[in-house]
Amino acid sequence: MSTSTLTLLLANPRGFCAGVERAIEIVERALAKYGPPVYVRHEIVHNRFVVDSLQSKGAVFVDEISEVPDDVPVIFSAHGVPKAVPEEAAGRELLYIDATCPLVSKVHREAERHHRNGRQVILIGHRGHPEVIGTMGQLPDGAILLVETIEDARNIAVADPDKLAYATQTTLSVDDTAGIVETLKERFPDIEGPAREDICYATTNRQQAVKEIAGQCDALLVVGAPNSSNSQRLVEVAQRSGCPIAHLIERAADIPWQRLEGAATVGITAGASAPEALVEEVIDAFRARYDKVQVELNDQSRENVHFKLPRLLADTDAA
Repeated sequence: MSTSTLTLLLANPRGFCAGVERAIEIVERALAKYGPPVYVRHEIVHNRFVVDSLQSKGAVFVDEISEVPDDVPVIFSAHGVPKAVPEEAAGRELLYIDATCPLVSKVHREAERHHRNGRQVILIGHRGHPEVIGTMGQLPDGAILLVETIEDARNIAVADPDKLAYATQTTLSVDDTAGIVETLKERFPDIEGPAREDICYATTNRQQAVKEIAGQCDALLVVGAPNSSNSQRLVEVAQRSGCPIAHLIERAADIPWQRLEGAATVGITAGASAPEALVEEVIDAFRARYDKVQVELNDQSRENVHFKLPRLLADTDAA
């Protein structure tokens, strides 16, 4: 055990957002109502701890609807799905429940509205991410064009520069997205954007909380999954905001102790799909290693957002 004193500076808000809480509760309530097994297409949220916990209760995670047996419920993940997925489920007369985050559904509705109005949509996002696949799958091929970088925005070829709109993945870096939007507006002055930014409140708040503490930390740990876009962005935000060491970890076992040697203050935050239990696990690991650990909370804002459950499950208690 180290005899030195270490300060852990906790960012707040951190961890679960309302969309993640809703998605997990949907699975738990479906298990309580229908009994196991309940199938889930893709990870309900990007966190192995959460997925393993739900599996232990009877949830079965699959990649495609074709893997779901007849006569069992299937749930769509919080990231959203292409329209072809519920159509396939309906064609098989499966009972399906959509756990898509309402803020992602908002982007889907915006894309559909722009398409009805004759506008081609430019989506700012990361290729291959489930949310991007789901959003692009709301419209016919070619109706949505994907840009990932400012360079993409400079070079993208469009059908009609006077009939364009843009939307964004909800879990992007606020700063990176602003630069891409600025480039699109310079090229296409008449491009139409969302009335309110697509990047969700939780992503924005967690990035701002990291900015507030990054300059005070010798290192910062982000608790989250490698395939979690919002967690990866928190690492980038910490690095850009003056923190010399920023590292993504899934569990306490992943703490890079060698990189933290000599650190007096370590920041801790968690992505929007990481439960607080994993943050506590990390704090406990530091307490086991250091003689004295001082935990400080940097409380930037309080979140009181709550999303309604699907009517089908609203009167069911969680398992």
